[in-house]
Amino acid sequence: MFHGVFTALITPFKDGSIDYNALGRIIEMQISGGVDGIVPMGTTGESPTVTFDEHKEFIKKVVELVRGRVKVVAGTGANSTDEAIYLSRDAEESGVDGLLQVLPYYNKPTQRGLIAHFEKIAASVRIPLMIYNIPGRTGINLDPESFLELTRRSPNIVSIKEASGDINQMMRIIELCGDRITLLSGDDNLLLPVLGIGGRGVVSVLSNLVPADVKKVITLFEEGNLAQCRKLFYRLLPLCRAMFYETNPGPVKAAMAMLGHCSPDLRLPLYQLADGNREKLAKALRDYGLL
Repeated sequence: MFHGVFTALITPFKDGSIDYNALGRIIEMQISGGVDGIVPMGTTGESPTVTFDEHKEFIKKVVELVRGRVKVVAGTGANSTDEAIYLSRDAEESGVDGLLQVLPYYNKPTQRGLIAHFEKIAASVRIPLMIYNIPGRTGINLDPESFLELTRRSPNIVSIKEASGDINQMMRIIELCGDRITLLSGDDNLLLPVLGIGGRGVVSVLSNLVPADVKKVITLFEEGNLAQCRKLFYRLLPLCRAMFYETNPGPVKAAMAMLGHCSPDLRLPLYQLADGNREKLAKALRDYGLL
């Protein structure tokens, strides 16, 4: 189920509120670009800064706008197990196809605590789960052996979004779990290496901007057209780097605003790009032919 390009959807804001008109346009662009799924209320969607009511309403609205044309995998993770269950059950009732569960951040549980956390969330719903491992944001890493144990205890844990940057760890996960799970890259700039070791796609920030091109990298790889796949990937790579001139989602939101898709508004403590980085970002967009 979790295979291909899943866009880590931005949350467009306008005058302090969610801009649902912009959201509708962005979703249509994603579907036209051929993505396999949309991930609302992940970190790229600024989930830490929205209220529970906004979180639930946004996911419901995304499901309504998508109308079953692609998968919707809702970010419902939290560093409180009970909060994650609350959000997950509501998202399931809203009709999402799956859930993205980030590792609990800041409180740094043990591996046993991580297993218990995700096992309890998985048992609270009937739909599939994708675990999101991003140590740089959460302060904790999910060991491959712990992920294997989770898949044995909870059959609806079927995928992992790996953003550790550690290719050796990703290979170990695939070695242990085989085809029972899918591993997706959590970093656009590692998409090609991750496909090469057996990954099945990406949860992408960059596909907010160029969904068709990110999808094409995977299509070319799966067709065995490695020369063209590498050529497109390396063309995308400067744009991948530009998305992280500052903390995500600042750059991608600024880029989406430059292209007329939404306002660049962020919620504090995230802040607008520094002028120098804004200029570098505009240059990257021009060099790619987007501006």
